[in-house]
Amino acid sequence: MPNLKEIRNRITSVGSTMQITSAMKMVSAAKLKRAQDAITQMRPYAAKIKEILGNLSATLDLSENVYSEQREAKNILIVGITSNRGLCGGFNNNIIKRVGYLINEEYAGQNVHLLCLGKKIKDVYKRTPNYFINSTLEPLEDIYSDLSFERVSAIANELMRGFTAKDYDKVIVVYNRFVNAAAQVVETEQYLPIIPTTQENQSSTGDYIFEPSKDEIVADMIPKSLKIQLYKAIRDSFAAEHGARMTAMHKATDNAKELQKNLKLSYNKARQAAITNEILEIVGGAEALNA
Repeated sequence: MPNLKEIRNRITSVGSTMQITSAMKMVSAAKLKRAQDAITQMRPYAAKIKEILGNLSATLDLSENVYSEQREAKNILIVGITSNRGLCGGFNNNIIKRVGYLINEEYAGQNVHLLCLGKKIKDVYKRTPNYFINSTLEPLEDIYSDLSFERVSAIANELMRGFTAKDYDKVIVVYNRFVNAAAQVVETEQYLPIIPTTQENQSSTGDYIFEPSKDEIVADMIPKSLKIQLYKAIRDSFAAEHGARMTAMHKATDNAKELQKNLKLSYNKARQAAITNEILEIVGGAEALNA
């Protein structure tokens, strides 16, 4: 059994750790509120843009659109979205595992490239030049320091440029979709080429007057819709990160409390045993004097 000093040191250490995890939980909870408000306010807008685009394009042939061109997928670009920091449970590992599955299983044998949004996935793949690409954009892990639509638009423009230049035949986005503070779902979405929408799955376009023409409106809205789609994915991941970290720190705090409770019980038992031994030694010494 450890001596009393060792147990006291462990109790102090666990108490310090518990204070840190509790503080991190509160910080993540505050950040989660803002991130959750941002994604919940954006989702209806993104859904409406997609609905409008679907209604307008349902009667059009988008096969001639540069972003809808279907070609043999020889060059695949996977956009992996993780966080810059850890201590958020399996949040980052789930994305890294899904990206690994796509590279080694689903697109095995094809020319796969990887664009990393987040330091954690970049740290894993930066030593594998066969997959990892060095973007001409600003350091992509810095995007979370000032997450804005303008900065995400620059990334979306780069993805669209690479697709239209035929550097990539397909672009896949992998991210965590925010459900609630305790649940995140890994999503794998085809970003480019755009999947054609059938007229049966869309509501009626109604009696609209188009100015300019319907074709021009759709051609203008598709790039905007792609930018919004990527921005929504990053916003989803950002909110999911803080939810995962808050949950992980909550569990860590509870575990620290339980460990501290057990250590205090062990300390009391060791202290009681030491007192009992001292009493027995005194009694034994007294009996030896009386003998």
